[in-house]
Amino acid sequence: MTEKDYNYYTGILKQRLSEKRYYHSLCVADSCVRLCEKYGGDKEKMYLAGLLHDIMKEAGKDKVFSLCKKYGYVMTELEKRSHKLWHAPAGAVYVKYELKIDDPVIFSAIKYHTTGRENMTQEEKILFIADFISADRNYDDVDVIRSKAEISLEDAMIYGLSYTIRDLSKRNIPIHPDTVACYNDTVLKKDDRDY
Repeated sequence: MTEKDYNYYTGILKQRLSEKRYYHSLCVADSCVRLCEKYGGDKEKMYLAGLLHDIMKEAGKDKVFSLCKKYGYVMTELEKRSHKLWHAPAGAVYVKYELKIDDPVIFSAIKYHTTGRENMTQEEKILFIADFISADRNYDDVDVIRSKAEISLEDAMIYGLSYTIRDLSKRNIPIHPDTVACYNDTVLKKDDRDY
């Protein structure tokens, strides 16, 4: 990514996001690069995915739904009722169609960075974990997941998914089927490697 591209995308982010969310996006982009260096993956694409992953995070409900409708993305009923999930698929749609970044690696990494999914690609895993461990994050157990990410991307994913599932179930919030599938898939694949 050239400096001109970087300035273009950060300019858009500054218009669309609060200062705190903009800083988070920079931190996630940096975490993506660091994880790519450790585990493989396209650093340039993942930096851009990390930078843009929350581009729709602070858009209102009407903007999210009209964007998705405009480009034919149909949210599931669970997605519609769980507003914290909206920004991921809507962000992927925005990046692909409004910013004209038609790259399947970037699209899927952004789309699944909140829920995960079964059979995640390396780049999807990297953005998923980078969002959990970025330098601006400060929540219970953040240091645990950061430590796990230094040893194994899959261990970090299992811990992060378990954390999410526990948190949502304690608050009686529905859990996206992709999150459950991601957890099961990651655990089963890790178990297969441990035999």
